[in-house]
Amino acid sequence: MVDVIKFLIDVFLHLDHYLNDIITNFGAWTYLILFVVIFLETGVVVTPFLPGDSLLFAAGALAAAVPAFNVWVFWPLVFIAAVLGDTVNYSIGKYIGPRVFREDVRFLKKEYLERTQAFYEKHGGKTIFLARFVPIIRTFAPFVAGVGEMRYSYFITYNIVGGFVWTTLFTFMGYFFGNLQFVEENFSLVIFAIIFISLLPPVIEYLKERKKPEEPAETLEQTETAAAQQEIE
Repeated sequence: MVDVIKFLIDVFLHLDHYLNDIITNFGAWTYLILFVVIFLETGVVVTPFLPGDSLLFAAGALAAAVPAFNVWVFWPLVFIAAVLGDTVNYSIGKYIGPRVFREDVRFLKKEYLERTQAFYEKHGGKTIFLARFVPIIRTFAPFVAGVGEMRYSYFITYNIVGGFVWTTLFTFMGYFFGNLQFVEENFSLVIFAIIFISLLPPVIEYLKERKKPEEPAETLEQTETAAAQQEIE
């Protein structure tokens, strides 16, 4: 298990080298591989550990440096993968989610679900958009939206807009800035910075929540019920 964690950390911090190897060894199949990774990262609740922001940035940077890897093929594919992933995740939450909350599912961390629920209850539909930029929450937000039976028409709007902005922003940040000398010489540091900045919002929210006085259980339950009903309506 320790070896797996070390490998994942190494992949995150040296994505440029791993992606370059993939492009060299698999050629055009690289597009499919990255499509699947982004789809799984956003669409399957048991794979929140896969790279998202950092992968888009690294792939964008390589697209600018490697002629065989075309950003105008990669970008629309990962946009579609992101939207499809959230849609599948929403559907999973809608149809099997209630069981997940009632039972102890081995491969799902309840703390992640609870954290996303709190974020979702505070921001409503905006969570689908905002969560695109927050690792872990990005994976669980559409699932929780499905569990909460959020209207699909409402969900899909935030899904498409969020997926477009997320994939466009990080892909073209990498494309235009990834090959600057400072970024090339400190690529691992830049990737770490992206991950760190992405994790700041939930940490800040957590610290804010800790400072708030606890509400009486009855009042808290009434507030959550009212918010849920308003969202569904």
